[in-house]
Amino acid sequence: QVQLVESGGGLVQPGGSLGLSCAASGRIFSIETVGWYRQAPGKQRELVAAITSRYSTNYANSVKGRFTISRDNTKNTVYLQMNSLKPEDTAVYYCAAMNMQGPQAHISFCSGRGPGVMFASWGQGTQVIVSP
Repeated sequence: QVQLVESGGGLVQPGGSLGLSCAASGRIFSIETVGWYRQAPGKQRELVAAITSRYSTNYANSVKGRFTISRDNTKNTVYLQMNSLKPEDTAVYYCAAMNMQGPQAHISFCSGRGPGVMFASWGQGTQVIVSP
C-alpha cells in the first residue's frame, strides 16, 4: 500500500489561498482514485475532492469553484489548491488513496463508507486554519 505525507497547511485569512501537497511513497499511476478529506472540530469527516486515474474529479458542493484537485503521476504527488478560503474551511486535511478498483469502490471512497474508504491509505493530516 502507498504511504502518504501531507504538507502545506497553515494559517490564512479569509479570502486567501493555500496549496496542499500529498507525497506518495510509490508511484500513484495505478491508483484509480486519490483525494482529500477534511475533518473540522465537532464535525463529521467529509470528502473535499477526489480525482481518478482518468482525471475526472469530484468536489464537495461547499468547495466547488474554489478548490482544485490535481495529480502528477511523474512526481507521485496529489495537490489541492484552495482559493477564496472561508472560516468554514478550517479543518485537518487528509490525503487518501484508494486501494481498490471499480466504480463501486469509487463511490464508496467518495461517500466515506464501505470498502473503498475502509481499505484506503491515509496520510497523517495537515492543519488548515482560516481566521482573520
